[in-house]
Amino acid sequence: MARNKGCIAGLAIIALLGIGLATAVGSVFVRTAPTPRGTEDVFLRLSGQGVRSALNQLEEKGVIRSADAYAMRMRIQPVDLKVREGTYKFRAGMSYDDVLKALRTPVRRMVRLPEGWWIARTAARLEAEGVCKAEDYIRLANTPAEFKDVVDFPLPERSLEGFLFPDTYDLPPMTPAKDVITMQLRAFERRVIPVAKGQDLERIVNIAAMVELEAALDEERPRVAGVITNRIKKRMTLDIDATVLYALQEWKVLGPGVVRTVKSPYNTYLNRGLPPGPIGSPGLKSIQAAMNPESHPYLFYVARPDRSHIFTTNYADHRAAIRRARAEFRERAP
Repeated sequence: MARNKGCIAGLAIIALLGIGLATAVGSVFVRTAPTPRGTEDVFLRLSGQGVRSALNQLEEKGVIRSADAYAMRMRIQPVDLKVREGTYKFRAGMSYDDVLKALRTPVRRMVRLPEGWWIARTAARLEAEGVCKAEDYIRLANTPAEFKDVVDFPLPERSLEGFLFPDTYDLPPMTPAKDVITMQLRAFERRVIPVAKGQDLERIVNIAAMVELEAALDEERPRVAGVITNRIKKRMTLDIDATVLYALQEWKVLGPGVVRTVKSPYNTYLNRGLPPGPIGSPGLKSIQAAMNPESHPYLFYVARPDRSHIFTTNYADHRAAIRRARAEFRERAP
């Protein structure tokens, strides 16, 4: 009889433990149920802190109810999950399975950083795309020493202007400015350095940046580079509008006579020779043109409506070319 009572008591204890365990498991599933549905995306930048750190942040952001409950459920139903460095997108109201799926899938978003844009213009686009703060990008781009160990070619001392290679990059929201610049410098090293051996890199990039903003057609880039080279040899001012725009840090149409009113070492209407540094980020074709300028006698060019140019050797012919180009623009006016 005593033995039977002991067995009954043991079974009762087991039953109670089972009930307790079932209750605990049930509580875990309740606390991992979706939160009320949200309407805005929540982005997290995770840098390999681990799954638990990610869950804590998701709880703080209101995406999940309980990081503890998520961690417990992942032990009850074993999950193989390693969170890689990157940006991740969530939204309140996601299911448990959807949250885990999102933690396995860093956001990819391609952002175009155009040829010819200078640091401040690129910074503004990055901020508008939610990638990083413009002020962070500008500050770091003007601190080359921060990147001395990132690439193997010598960086300029004052600014990375011209060396931040323009391209389309995977730049999800919350990508640190330093990571963006590192990508651009490594792209420059990969794309430019192999073809620039033996060249004065800073001079080439300086000329290429002007070519990029002056020539719209690839076939004309070496010719424009040749005009720049010819004018430097003759100690003529380069008279390039884009250098004035860089001095102003504005991209706009310049009014009559404005080019000679802007006091800046970058104004090539007022200063002979090359500007103090590049005026933007040239693409590879402009860099190749600067390395191999076309040999010709031209000293002037003027833009036409189809984005080509009329090239001339003397000022009288240049004036005639201006009149011709203006007539073509008038003909195309609505």
